[in-house]
Amino acid sequence: MISQEKITFDVAPAKQDKIRVLLVEDDEDDYVLTRTLVSSRENANIRLEWIDNYDSALKAIQRNEFDVYLIDYRLGENTGIDLIQEAFRLGSQAPMILLTGQDDLSVDNSALELGAADYLVKGRIDAQVLGRSIRYALRQAETLAELAKNENKYRALFERSMDAIFVMDSNLIFQDANPSVEQLLGYTRDDLKYMNVARLFTNIDALREIRFNVREHNQLKDYETTLISKAGRKRTCLVSIWAVDDNQGQPNWYQGIIRDVTEQKRAQQDLIVAEKLSMTGKIARSIAHEVRNPLTNLSLALEQLKEELPADDDSTQVFTDIIQRNVERIGQLITEMLNSSKPRELDRKPQNLTNIVRDTLHLVSDRLKLKSMQLQTNYCTSPCTALLDSEQIKTALLNIFINAVEAMEPGKGILTVSTSCSDDDRVIVEVKDNGSGISEENRKRLFDPFFTGKSSGMGLGLTTTQNIVNSHKGSIEVDSKEGFGTTFRINFPLSA
Repeated sequence: MISQEKITFDVAPAKQDKIRVLLVEDDEDDYVLTRTLVSSRENANIRLEWIDNYDSALKAIQRNEFDVYLIDYRLGENTGIDLIQEAFRLGSQAPMILLTGQDDLSVDNSALELGAADYLVKGRIDAQVLGRSIRYALRQAETLAELAKNENKYRALFERSMDAIFVMDSNLIFQDANPSVEQLLGYTRDDLKYMNVARLFTNIDALREIRFNVREHNQLKDYETTLISKAGRKRTCLVSIWAVDDNQGQPNWYQGIIRDVTEQKRAQQDLIVAEKLSMTGKIARSIAHEVRNPLTNLSLALEQLKEELPADDDSTQVFTDIIQRNVERIGQLITEMLNSSKPRELDRKPQNLTNIVRDTLHLVSDRLKLKSMQLQTNYCTSPCTALLDSEQIKTALLNIFINAVEAMEPGKGILTVSTSCSDDDRVIVEVKDNGSGISEENRKRLFDPFFTGKSSGMGLGLTTTQNIVNSHKGSIEVDSKEGFGTTFRINFPLSA
C-alpha cells in the first residue's frame, strides 16, 4: 500500500490525438503491469498517468484533465464504486472503467448501474482487451454526450413551448407533459401520470372517439373537444396525436399537442351574437316605425270614439277597455323589443360582483319564500372586482334568477348561486337550479329574440341579458340536462 499521492507520466510526448487515461490504483505493481499493456503497439495513441489514492483521484476528476479513468475496486477505506458514484455526483461526464482482482457479478452490476462504461478483471486483461475497452468507452461517452446535447435542445423546446405538448404510452396514459399542459389543465405532471384520462373530458364519448382514431389510424389531427381543468374550468381545445413507432414499425408511444381555442371560439361567438343583435335591432326599429304610426292613430281614434259613444253603456266601456289595453300592450312590446336589441349606454365603475349578486337576490327572495324554495350561496372571499354598470348587471341577473325560479317545482326547488375569480383573470357568477332543464335544441336558441318556453313570456329577457353581458365584454355559458336542471355561468374581465 502506498500512502502518499503519486502521479507518474509516460515519457512519450502527448499528441493531439492521444487518449489521456488516468489509472487510479493503490498497488504500484498493478500500475507497472497496466503501463506495460498500454505501451504495446496497438495502444500507441493512449497516454497513461497514475494516482494512487482516493482523495487525489477525486481532485483530478474535478479538474477534468483526462478522457478516460481506470479505477481499481480496492482503494484503501473506499472502493472504486464510491469514487465513480462521487464523480458522477460532482457532474463528471468522462467514462470510467472499473478494475477488480476477481470476477464478482454483484460488483459488475453495481458498477454498470452507477454508469461505469465497462468492467474488467485484472487477470484476464491483455493489451488488446484494455485498448479496445478504453476506445469503446470513449466513443460511447462521445455518443452519449451528443445524445444529451440533442436531448437538452429538444427538452428546452418541449419545456418552453407555448403549445401544450404531452407524451403518452401505448395505452394512452400520460408519461410526460410540458408546463403549458400543467397551466392549461391545472394538474402537475405527476398528477397526470396517475390519473384517469377520462376526468379531463366533459363528454366521455369524445375520449372513446379519440382512442378509436388514434389506434385505427395512428394519428388524429385537430379534434375539437371540451376539456375540464382541475378547477372545473371548461376549455374548448383542438387535440392532435400521432404515433411514434418502434424498430418493428409498431406504435410504441404517442405524442400530441393541445391548443386552447376557447378565446378564439368566444370571439367568433361574440361576433355572431353582435351581428344577430345588430340585425335584430334593425328589424326592431323597422317594425317599431311601421307599427307605432298606425298604433298612435288607433289610440287617437279610440279616444275620439270614447267621447262620441254613450258613457253609460257598459258593453261599450268593456270593448273600449279591451282595445285600450291591447294598444298599450303592443306599445310595450315594441319598447321592450327596441330595448333588448339596442346597444347599452353603460356607467361602468369598479364594482364587487359579489355585492351586486347579493343585492339582486334580495329582489327574488319573496318569490323563493312563496314557493318554499331553498337558496344556497357560495361567495368568493376575495373581492371579485370588475368594471360594471351595477344597475344593468342587476337587470341581467334578475332575468336569470326569475327564469330559474320559474323552472323549479314549488317546495323542491334549490337555487345555488356562487361567485369566484378564475385563473385567467375573470370574475364569474354561477347560477344553478334543479328544475326541469332544457333540451339541447332549445339551449342553442336560448338567447334568440322572441324564443320562450313560457306561455306568458315574450322571449326577450335572455336576449336583453346577453346584450348587457356582451356590452361588458363578458360571456355566458349554459349547461343543461332535461330533468336535472340548468347552470348559467357568466364571466367578466377582472379589473386591474
